[in-house]
Amino acid sequence: MGFQGIPGHEFVGEVIESPDRTWIGKRVVGEINAACGRCWDCQCGRQNHCPHRSVLGILNRNGSFAERLSLPLKNLHLVPDKLSDEAAVFTEPLAAAFRILEQCRIKKRDRVILLGDGKLGLLIAQVLKTRCRLLVLTKHQERKTLLEKWGIESYPTSKRKALSQSGNIGIDATGKPRGFAFAQQLVQPLGTIILKTTCAGRARYPLTPIVINECTVIGSRCGPFRPALQALKDGEIDLSSFISEIYPLKKGRAAFKRAGQKGTLKVLLKP
Repeated sequence: MGFQGIPGHEFVGEVIESPDRTWIGKRVVGEINAACGRCWDCQCGRQNHCPHRSVLGILNRNGSFAERLSLPLKNLHLVPDKLSDEAAVFTEPLAAAFRILEQCRIKKRDRVILLGDGKLGLLIAQVLKTRCRLLVLTKHQERKTLLEKWGIESYPTSKRKALSQSGNIGIDATGKPRGFAFAQQLVQPLGTIILKTTCAGRARYPLTPIVINECTVIGSRCGPFRPALQALKDGEIDLSSFISEIYPLKKGRAAFKRAGQKGTLKVLLKP
């Protein structure tokens, strides 16, 4: 998006300045889209699509890889006392997983195929595991082991051709341009494809199968914080294997290097 500034949009922090002093000292997480509140989209409750919005660490607003950040009060959510910082920091990406349930009515009998066993894919898998017949395509043995631990069925990505048109809902969380094409191969005619992947640059997607098979394609981005916080509070999401390492903020370069290593899941920064 051509952003220049301080990145970072997944955070938990303490309010130190506020026009409403009752917020000061509160531990919070924050929705990342700061809308204008005046345009047609905002008036219709579509603040995440406000054309004048700034986005924390992504668009016209410095992010959380700093000692301080600013957000509108309406974006903040209190963190339950029993929830650790290390768990609360997952609220934003977990909310993105819950967004799928807002956009698509997923039923118990649905065969959902999830492509992608990265950080977001594993959160989506945990959100959906009791809500449908879920199958996750996985590339990594350690992620397959995690899925087995959670009672989630998995299948090797390399053998996906055997699953041709075997699901009525496909979710692309690969983070790769080819994920959409793979999803098309796996979803039945009249099925639904949900796209969670964003890629830099342009990607060439085959669109003819969408027309022929009359599939529905849904783009999916930021989601609701309240159910995400509740799920974390209730212990519904297993985070015990998600954090690969924690670094102090002053060692940010080392943290990025660690995050880029193969097999790494979440790397956290703390003051």
